[in-house]
Amino acid sequence: MTQTSPPPAVEMRGIVKRFPGVIANDHVDLTVYPGEIHALLGENGAGKSTLMSVLAGMYRPDEGEIYLTPRGETQPRLVDIHSPRDAINLGIGMVHQHFMLVPPQTVAENIIIGLDEPRFFLNMSRVEEKVRQISEHYRLHVDPEAYIWQLSVGEQQRVEILKLLYRGADILILDEPTAVLTPQESDELGQTLRRMVAEGKSVIFITHKLDEVTKFADRVTVLRDGKNVATLPIAETNKTELARLMVGREVLFRLDKAQVDPGPVVLSLRNLEALNDKGLPALRGISLDIHSGEIVGIAGVAGNGQRELSEVVTGLRKATAGQVLVRDQEMTNCSPREFIQAGVSHIPGDRLGMGLAGNLPVSDNLIMKAYRGAPISSGPFLRFQPIRDFSRRLVKAFQIFTPGLGVPARLLSGGNQQKAILAREITAGDEMAGGEAAALIAVHPTRGLDVGATEAVRRTLLEQRSKGMAILLISEDLDELIALSDRIAVIYEGQIMGIVPADQADIAELGLMMAGEKKLAD
Repeated sequence: MTQTSPPPAVEMRGIVKRFPGVIANDHVDLTVYPGEIHALLGENGAGKSTLMSVLAGMYRPDEGEIYLTPRGETQPRLVDIHSPRDAINLGIGMVHQHFMLVPPQTVAENIIIGLDEPRFFLNMSRVEEKVRQISEHYRLHVDPEAYIWQLSVGEQQRVEILKLLYRGADILILDEPTAVLTPQESDELGQTLRRMVAEGKSVIFITHKLDEVTKFADRVTVLRDGKNVATLPIAETNKTELARLMVGREVLFRLDKAQVDPGPVVLSLRNLEALNDKGLPALRGISLDIHSGEIVGIAGVAGNGQRELSEVVTGLRKATAGQVLVRDQEMTNCSPREFIQAGVSHIPGDRLGMGLAGNLPVSDNLIMKAYRGAPISSGPFLRFQPIRDFSRRLVKAFQIFTPGLGVPARLLSGGNQQKAILAREITAGDEMAGGEAAALIAVHPTRGLDVGATEAVRRTLLEQRSKGMAILLISEDLDELIALSDRIAVIYEGQIMGIVPADQADIAELGLMMAGEKKLAD
């Protein structure tokens, strides 16, 4: 910021936050100005979310001070934030990475939860109309009358942002906001944030996607090991420097993809159809073959059938028509256990909600698909030494950093949670399929991970491809799809618009297909 800049919207000085055995924030300074998007970068566990939770009233700092300049004033004043209610009353609101929504209630009902007004008479039509006006103004399109459980992850994020805007927040903290969005949605969010800061609001943008930092942010602060290692104007830095500051070493942005000759078809989908949670058509005649030693990527805007597709081919959702074949074996509408026994593994898009039992130890999560047989169990009894040996082997092989096998899985960083899921699923796929390469359904495998963890997960997927695994990769990161896939299929409203070799993929062509334009036959 220049010398003529206004006083800071918020200034955090010397913030210290300790937890048992760790200093999450070690005398961190952060200054954010009105009308700016300030990116906060760092690896998982660097202290970003903790720092923002202090600002949002979720945690009380052990040391340090917070100064706020209310809109219309010229001098910062010391504030004491005891709770999220205090924060929102001061115009500070946070959208957490794991949303704070009530699934059985509507969008409008979630937005007004906790408000003091109205006290006596609730006019939901008026609330819904105000929500529509705000959503149209900021282009955060969502149906106020829809139930949360019916919405995609991206739509739920919009609800969280709308909740803050409805409450009049001037300082918005977004924790990993682009982790659940497609490239197009990310661009739209960037434009939304620009509209917000043009009105004088301040946005603190926690992200691991360096492209979007350089594209959308004005300044960036990098945290590493709980300390502020740099604050830079975006115009004076680049992706390579930011990645090095984040992880303390050089990071490879592109991995070598070895030439692999695809083998026989492992997973075959024939005219597959299915309904979504609302009972509406989600898959409309999907036909696709995935070969051994091949990664087929699925590109598409969120909500076009990707989730339903992953659930049908893992036994979590019934198909209404068509077939799913695994090595020519009929698997349509089989149970999840039968798919596991056929050698199909699944990395779900929701790590903690579906991929892990967060309160159970790391070891329990690692044996979830191996506990039924030897050596993990003997009859109805689990064998603790084999469990420890099995878990230690996976922790070592997949470089899962954990204080111990008995630590609850929810306490691991996002990257290590994903490595634990990969370890379990890849091992289960090999063992259940009799030691042969199987099929892996990977849904947003690097969503929300820092650059170092993303590099490790992508490397693991390419290693499994080299070993003959057939991989269906569902991702909303086009760069990731192009880097990892052999072929890319684009889905729109439950239909395949076209399939292109990844080495010939054109971003513009993919974007057109993602918008509903079918690929012309060559």
